[in-house]
Amino acid sequence: MYVDVIAATYAGDYKLYVTFADGKAGVVDFAGYIQKGGVFERLKDIEYFKKFEINQELGVITWNNEVDIAPETLYSKALETPLPGWMRPEKELEGPAS
Repeated sequence: MYVDVIAATYAGDYKLYVTFADGKAGVVDFAGYIQKGGVFERLKDIEYFKKFEINQELGVITWNNEVDIAPETLYSKALETPLPGWMRPEKELEGPAS
């Protein structure tokens, strides 16, 4: 499943209220991404975080066209649903060891 992001609004702290092309919406907390550092490090600056945009062509939230997160991941977080099978780590798909 691929669901484009069509709208987003700032929802306080490091959270965005995200609306998807299928009409569903929910809040995504980006604090966990920011704690990972790396490309997400710059999002610690809350003013920078608030300057997100929607890339209409790709259907993603982006910051200065440098940082984005797959819409499937945002959908999963916003709606508290599992990621599609093709996006989960291989170990998770294999199930518990016998």
